[in-house]
This record gives sequence, structure tokens and C-alpha cells, in this order.
Amino acid sequence: MPNLTVTRRQNAAALFQDFAEKSLAAGAAPKGLEQAFAAQLQISPSMWSQVKSSRPIGDKLARQIEALCGRPAGWLDEARTSSAPTAAETAFMELALAAYRATNSTGRRDLRERLKAAVSHA
Repeated sequence: MPNLTVTRRQNAAALFQDFAEKSLAAGAAPKGLEQAFAAQLQISPSMWSQVKSSRPIGDKLARQIEALCGRPAGWLDEARTSSAPTAAETAFMELALAAYRATNSTGRRDLRERLKAAVSHA
């Protein structure tokens, strides 16, 4: 049985990803997307930050998030399998692959180390 807290957090993150991609495609600046998403959810940016990292999403907040993001009640509670990469993820992977292929072994090692460092700091 999946952990409801983890499932809700993963689904909330997916909602933010969708929001960010749509906002960026519409010309919004990357800076401030977290605050704009929190405003859409009618919560403070601080609470959104807590939700992303450790704060459990209670039933009331879960239903609020679903309603404000146009999802049916209970949507946050459903475990989802990984979906196909989004357009932004595909574009990033293509760019990373081009960078990897365009350099020598030292550059490839540096690229791998930078990506590992980015993941460890996330």
C-alpha cells in the first residue's frame, strides 16, 4: 500500500510541473513561478515550500489543491506510474545528449559530475 503522504506530495509536484511548463510556454519568467503556484493554490509560498519538502497534505488542503487545479476530488490520493517525458524534459534530454556528444572524455566526465552534483543538491 503506497504511503498517502508521499503520493500526495508527488502528485502536487506533478501539478506544479504542469503549471510551470504552461507558464513558461506562455512567456512567464522562471523567477516567481513557485510564488505564483502558491497563489493559485491560495496558500502562502512558505506553506508550498513546506508541502514540497516535508509537510503532509491533509484532507482539507488536498481537496483545495484539487479544486483549484481543476482535478476531481481524490486525484491527489491516487498513485500514478511515471508518465512519458514532458516536452520540456525531452528538450532537456536532447540538449544534454548533444552536449555529451560534442565533447571529449574530460568534458563528458565533467558533465556527469555536474549533473550528479545538481541531483544531490535537489
